[in-house]
Amino acid sequence: LDDGTTRIRLPSGSKKIVKSSCRAMVGICGGGGRLDKPMLKAGRAFHKYKAKRNCWPKVRGVAMNPVEHPHGGGNHQHIGKASTSKRDAPAGAKVGLIAARRTGRITGGSKD
Repeated sequence: LDDGTTRIRLPSGSKKIVKSSCRAMVGICGGGGRLDKPMLKAGRAFHKYKAKRNCWPKVRGVAMNPVEHPHGGGNHQHIGKASTSKRDAPAGAKVGLIAARRTGRITGGSKD
C-alpha cells in the first residue's frame, strides 16, 4: 500500500497489515521438541555432555572414599553426620546443605 503499510499473508491464511518500516521473522523456531525424546542410553548422555563440560556422570559423595569427599567412607553408604555446613566453611568442607535455614519435613501447611 502507498501509506507506508504492507499487507502480509500469514501461514494460517489470515492477512495482516503492518508498517513497511517493521522487520520481523514469521514462523516457528527450529528444533522444537528436541528435549521430549528420552536419551535411553548412557552413551548418548556421554556424548551430549562431552561436547558441553565435565559434569557427567554425577557420583554421590557417599559412594566415594573418605579421601575424596567428606561424606565418603564407612561400612554403609550413609553421611554419618549432619549434612548441613556453615556459610564460611573452608573449600572442600562446604558440601551438603550449605547454610541451610531449615531441614527436615515441612509440617503445618497453610490454612486456606
